[in-house]
Amino acid sequence: MEIRSYGKSELAMLYFPDSEPRVATNHLAQWIRNCPELVAALRKCHQSRFAKFYSAEAVRQIVWFLGEP
Repeated sequence: MEIRSYGKSELAMLYFPDSEPRVATNHLAQWIRNCPELVAALRKCHQSRFAKFYSAEAVRQIVWFLGEP
């Protein structure tokens, strides 16, 4: 997987390819909320939960904590 900036639904679709984009995005958000260490890491790299994109650093943290899609 290439570590770069991703749209939230774009990244979510990599994790949940058989879901609708909105459902995939909600599932990924739930996974993130269920991992307090990941939430803290995303805050450290200034990732807003309201942003439309994940920065490359945020993607790196997500893959570190959740594994590659």
